[in-house]
Amino acid sequence: MTDSRYLKRTIVKEVIDSSILNEKRNLRIYLPPGYNEILSYPVIYCQDGEEFFNYGRIATLANQLILDEDIDPFIVVGVEVDTKVRTAEYAPFGHRFEAYTSCFTQEIIPFVEQNYPVRKERSERILAGDSLGGTVSLHLAMKNPELFSKIISLSGAFYIPTQEFVAQETDLSGLSLYMIVGLQERDYQTDTGIYDFVELNRNTKALLEARGAKVHYLEKEGKHLWGFWQKELPDALIHFLK
Repeated sequence: MTDSRYLKRTIVKEVIDSSILNEKRNLRIYLPPGYNEILSYPVIYCQDGEEFFNYGRIATLANQLILDEDIDPFIVVGVEVDTKVRTAEYAPFGHRFEAYTSCFTQEIIPFVEQNYPVRKERSERILAGDSLGGTVSLHLAMKNPELFSKIISLSGAFYIPTQEFVAQETDLSGLSLYMIVGLQERDYQTDTGIYDFVELNRNTKALLEARGAKVHYLEKEGKHLWGFWQKELPDALIHFLK
């Protein structure tokens, strides 16, 4: 049975008005136990914010890590996405990709930093995403090395266009990634085709390491589902927050 202390979560819902996307965008913000505005906190920015909170149970897991695992308090920002345009925003070939990534760095992060006491050093920001959320997180970090250095990728959808972007880079020594993929993801059907996610992740790991990135890489029994990722999320968080 889950300890009731883990369920006493503070989650704030915010809405930003994006002039870049020309629409409103919902955020879910987890504040840690003992939250104090005069302190400062590391921050995790999650793509698919609604799913990270609902299916990944990241707020409950965060409470558990902070209360019982001696992890310093941190803030989580979940950036929600409309599933109808998710590929368009998260894939580098998507028609909303440039606008979304610009919104992320020029509107979402400044909003969070103006309203919450998150740390502003690149080493104190973590990007997290599953599938294409891992993809857009990697692209954000490559495009904005002054902002990001740490990425949690849960079964990243590292299609050929993303691998080509990585291959064009010469120095990714500033990047640190936690990558995990499930061994039952070898013929996964997506909205753009059927892919072998194990092969995609192995190839991308090799490309990243060849360019100096530090990669903690795992393959485990698991499917392309939150049932797999939720169980792996605590170790991923501890990797960067311990």
